[in-house]
Amino acid sequence: MKFWRSLFTTRSKHAPQPNISFGRYTDAHKSPAQLTAWDNSLELFEAGQYLKAYREFFRYLRDDRLDNVRWVDSPGQVDFEFVQGSRRIKGTATPSHVQVVSKLAHADNLDVGFLRRLVEHNYVLKFSRYALSPHNELCIVFDSATTDGSPLKLLHALRELSIHADKQDDLLFEEFASLKRTDTTLHIDIPENEKNIKYAFMVRAFEETLELLTKGKPDPNQYPGGYAYHMLGTAYRVDYLVRPEGFVMDLLEGMHTIYFTKGERNTRQKIDLLTRDIRKILERPRELVLQELYRTISTFGVNPPVNHERVASLIEQELPNMDWHLQQGNNELALGIPRYIAGYAMFHFSPPQPDRELFHLFFRVTEADFFRNIGFAGSFTDGAGVPLKKPIVQAVNEIADRYAADFPQLKPNLQSLNFRSLPLWAKSHLEMIKNLKLS
Repeated sequence: MKFWRSLFTTRSKHAPQPNISFGRYTDAHKSPAQLTAWDNSLELFEAGQYLKAYREFFRYLRDDRLDNVRWVDSPGQVDFEFVQGSRRIKGTATPSHVQVVSKLAHADNLDVGFLRRLVEHNYVLKFSRYALSPHNELCIVFDSATTDGSPLKLLHALRELSIHADKQDDLLFEEFASLKRTDTTLHIDIPENEKNIKYAFMVRAFEETLELLTKGKPDPNQYPGGYAYHMLGTAYRVDYLVRPEGFVMDLLEGMHTIYFTKGERNTRQKIDLLTRDIRKILERPRELVLQELYRTISTFGVNPPVNHERVASLIEQELPNMDWHLQQGNNELALGIPRYIAGYAMFHFSPPQPDRELFHLFFRVTEADFFRNIGFAGSFTDGAGVPLKKPIVQAVNEIADRYAADFPQLKPNLQSLNFRSLPLWAKSHLEMIKNLKLS
């Protein structure tokens, strides 16, 4: 199986960089060949050539670099499988019927706890459903008459099924020890040194966040907003840089949900809940966290694609909130706001490629020690953590040159960058992104 070299590994013209993936997988950026396959699939399905349409659909999903989708033709049917994180998902299509199944776990005893959980989850699923096989296997299933199984419907159904399958298996095994795995978990081990560096970074980032809250300058009861930005920004950058799976990933997603769920809780109360979840992560045994650090291959991305205008709107709305903290000399809280913006964009969206790479550069600069420790060559800050103009300008120019053909108006305003301090550079870098023209 081919290993995917992350789009976010810095592509320096000088020194090779480590093959380390960052951020959440996205399937938003398809090649011309994949887009052609999608058009062919729609046309063939409309013409009633269902199996030919499905073959083109699988070509649309397949990323040759990942070897993530495979299919085999036999008389009157197509058998296929694809990979989503730790799950291998299999299906069969015939001229009359299509069925897709992922087996999550085997249950010797039918515990009411996990059965109730899966039944409740069925209420939020639109295309697929959790089910129990005759052999007591917990499965997630989608099936449809082929005439109703258009490529568009299949795309939404398989996305839903695969994302839920990948998430639920880790959570089920975490909570219910009686469940047994039905097949080999699919993941790619990473070096122990990489795990240790990522774990140390995560612990230090969360401990520093709690120390800032404990220090209480300014008072979090009077100025809770800055602390909320900082805590969420820390959760997002851990998600982006460390990429934990299972229990820790679920807590990070829960922190996002806690803050953005509308209700009666005020910001200070939400900070208490965020603190609770941070402590849960810090209290989790180290060996269990290390087991959740590995690479995966996916077919579907979780985040929705957005255009540059949505990214610019996010920056315009949130970035002014750092001004007061800058004026008061609260540099850590001030820096927390651009960290929140960049992290939110990569956690919750799938932005256009130039935006993605410029956000990655943001992390290369603001988390310079992490990248240095994990083996990336080149420095974007000096010994005191102040941004270095020459390598940053060079990196921005390389990104602009790389996408000049697709975005002719992509001309970053390098003169607007402020290199006097890390918070000031972070602010000016996001303003530069906001003002890009990608139309």
